[in-house]
Amino acid sequence: MNKPIGILGGMGPQATVDAMNKIIKNTKANCDQDHIPVITVCIPDIPDRTKSILNKNDKPLEKMVEYLRILENANVGCIIIPCNTAHFWFDRLQESTHTKMISIVESAIQYIKNSNIQEVCILATTATISTQLYQKEFVNNKINFTIPSSFFQNLIMESIYKYKAGEYAKAKEIMNSIIKNYTLKDDKKFLLACTEIPLILEDWIKIHPDLFIDATDLLIKNAINWYQYKHC
Repeated sequence: MNKPIGILGGMGPQATVDAMNKIIKNTKANCDQDHIPVITVCIPDIPDRTKSILNKNDKPLEKMVEYLRILENANVGCIIIPCNTAHFWFDRLQESTHTKMISIVESAIQYIKNSNIQEVCILATTATISTQLYQKEFVNNKINFTIPSSFFQNLIMESIYKYKAGEYAKAKEIMNSIIKNYTLKDDKKFLLACTEIPLILEDWIKIHPDLFIDATDLLIKNAINWYQYKHC
């Protein structure tokens, strides 16, 4: 058995559980022993990533580095972070550890580059949008994209925070109202670039799976591929 996949989670807890579920669902296994070993650190006291970025401080970084050490000490083979906004610190986190880290942003970009997708609408936290985590890579790779208006962006953040607070029905109601304002086209996809959004939009995804790109799912598939074929 190869070294486990390490998950630096807690941002938020539901998204961490979703990532773990996606590892199981995307792994071909006939019995318990065929599944991929995973070690998860889900300590939710990491400061709010969006608030820290908008307030121009690095408060989450210290905690994330601290919890990376737990995964290092557990001798994991690679580390993933099921939080898009936390990838603002991805390079600094990778510099702080010798353990291979797999980027959710890079996973999404590579998938979109290799797909016949004409345009991507980014649904993410305000911090992910404001730091242009995805936009810069889209420009570099000549991928057409749009971002929500400031009005809709505020609603997206409200929906995300409602979900984190356990107000699931309200979170879905808000996000549903946003999606309904877009013209749905087969060659235009929504990039779900916040790990809570696939959970909020789960009903939409079941009905229109081809309209959505789940960044979490792509990260997980890359981690599984690394574990199965590139492990060293």
